[in-house]
Amino acid sequence: MPRDLGSAEALLKEIFGFDAFRPGQAEIVEAVARGDNVLAIMPTGGGKSLCFQLPALIRAGVTVVISPLIALMRDQVRGLREAGVAAGALTSANTEEENNAVWDALHDGSLKLLYLAPERLAATGTQRMLAQANVSLIAVDEAHCVSQWGHDFRPDYLRIGALRAALDVPLAAFTATADGETQEEIVARLFGGATPQTFLRGFDRPNLHLAFQPKDGPRQQILTFAAARRGQSGIVYCGTRAKTETLAQALRAEGHNACNYHGGMEPDDRRTVEERFATEDGLIVVATVAFGMGVDKPDIRWVAHADLPKSIEAYYQEIGRAGRDGAPAETLTLFGPDDIRLRRAQIDEGLAPPERRAADHGRLNALLGLAEALECRRKTLLAYFGEVCTGCGNCDLCDAPPEVFDGTEAVRKALSAALRTGESFGAGHLIDILTGNATDKVRQRGHDDLPTFAVGRDLSKAQWQAVFRQMMGRDLFRPDPERHGALVMTEAARPLLRGETTITLRRDSVNRAQGSARPAVRMLVNEEDAPLLSALKAKRRALAEAARVPAYVIFPDRTLIEMAEARPQTLDDMARISGVGAKKLERYGRDFLAVIAGPAPEMHPSRRKLAGGEAGAVYDRLMQAQADLTRGADGVDKPLSCSASLLAKVAQTRPGDMNAMERLLGDRRAERFGAAFLDVLARA
Repeated sequence: MPRDLGSAEALLKEIFGFDAFRPGQAEIVEAVARGDNVLAIMPTGGGKSLCFQLPALIRAGVTVVISPLIALMRDQVRGLREAGVAAGALTSANTEEENNAVWDALHDGSLKLLYLAPERLAATGTQRMLAQANVSLIAVDEAHCVSQWGHDFRPDYLRIGALRAALDVPLAAFTATADGETQEEIVARLFGGATPQTFLRGFDRPNLHLAFQPKDGPRQQILTFAAARRGQSGIVYCGTRAKTETLAQALRAEGHNACNYHGGMEPDDRRTVEERFATEDGLIVVATVAFGMGVDKPDIRWVAHADLPKSIEAYYQEIGRAGRDGAPAETLTLFGPDDIRLRRAQIDEGLAPPERRAADHGRLNALLGLAEALECRRKTLLAYFGEVCTGCGNCDLCDAPPEVFDGTEAVRKALSAALRTGESFGAGHLIDILTGNATDKVRQRGHDDLPTFAVGRDLSKAQWQAVFRQMMGRDLFRPDPERHGALVMTEAARPLLRGETTITLRRDSVNRAQGSARPAVRMLVNEEDAPLLSALKAKRRALAEAARVPAYVIFPDRTLIEMAEARPQTLDDMARISGVGAKKLERYGRDFLAVIAGPAPEMHPSRRKLAGGEAGAVYDRLMQAQADLTRGADGVDKPLSCSASLLAKVAQTRPGDMNAMERLLGDRRAERFGAAFLDVLARA
């Protein structure tokens, strides 16, 4: 039988070291623990994993967790084991000994969480094993992977619905990115069309600073951004494998600790990068989107895109890898007309049916609308996901509102130039016509005789490039892949051409120093506490290397920051730090306390279990009362005492009268200590 749901908060503190749930977690945990079918959409860093890990401890039997990447599973299993939870993963990267240990724990009933990759569901042996394993719950992480037209589709996710039906157990699905269409797919494919209890906990990541810049020397823009964040862990996403290599080399030449990652690398080389990123402080990984879905590193301080992502969902997923610890983090996305042409071509040349291509263009339009936004980016981003935001104060447009102008006349001129040349040319040729630049190509085609020739001399070539980019971003022009990217007017442009509406554009004053004045992420602690934080990180690194686990599995940055600020002086103080559960206090409490306050005295395990709570202070007073009466009130009787575990029971159960005290202590001890102990409890 499941434990009483009231134990959830006790387990939250005891196992995970948290005093309270984050907003929205408690009711999801309760629903999952109760055995409801659940779909939970929560922002990255919002605590999704806890919403199935905690119910797994409350419920009888084993919880099967379907997770998309081996690195993600291994990280979560290591973190759970460090917290004292029986968890295991069956993956292709396991050694024979690791697999045997998982099988043994599964057979003897001690395993609480079993992580599996979706591909493993294809094996008949897996289905047979799960049918015999007393599975009580299936949890699906990154549930959007079931969407066949999504940005992270995994075909084997389609097997999960059949597994749920075969085992006849509840299923809880979690994701951070699911628009309405994807939510419908999740329900249909994972829940068989039955309506799960759905929790929409918002998409906002208020700790992320959002910024976009038009490309203007993109390599230098990335180098400038990284230079202001030297020594911080970051990811740079690139559109091609070759660019990851050249940009990583450029960062190393500037003195950064950087490496590259892409799907064409040898598996061992990829694993080396993953291991380095997990264990090294301040490493920059320059990667294609092949990197990151399994990254559970909580202290990534920034994510930059050297090229435009393929959709707004992909953008949101990728920037979500920064700041998972809730501390401030920054994002930067570079974009230009070449990006827009590439993404349009990828959609148009794909194998999807017409209605899907139209939907993909819509998703790209949403991202371009975010890139070309004229007001708060968070407001634009959250509106796409159906949320309302009046302004965030934490994006580049809130920092410095852009200068805008009525671009209606310029747009009409550009549209006219395209139409008068048969919509057969790209932006460069059209800009030559508009600015009156009589190139050989313009003269040979007689375009210097057009009414639109030189009508745009009021704007420079760079300004016209910005106008055309914004028109492509607003989906007024689309490149025609059949005609070498010639710009073709869309239906959205016709009202502008007919004079039925107007348009506001941003006046780009692009220069190569743009963004360089943006300060680095603010210091995570004040100047006075910074040396202590560095010392705590050094201790964490040494312990992590000895245990051969990522540093954040010992403690995340957020916990070390709280230690540096609160400066605990005792193990009781240490137990009150967020993220320090009972098992981690036992393993690491004295090590970190020694860095802060010098060596700590030994503490009996029974007392240590009470650390940080009121029962701990009661235990200490009971111990003092016992010391005063060890030889009786007159100091002449035969020595008598209670064991540490017995004192801990008194502190926790708090017997209310002498009869209850006698039942707990026995007659002799109750006679000597009972009245004093009752007095301690009454005063407590």
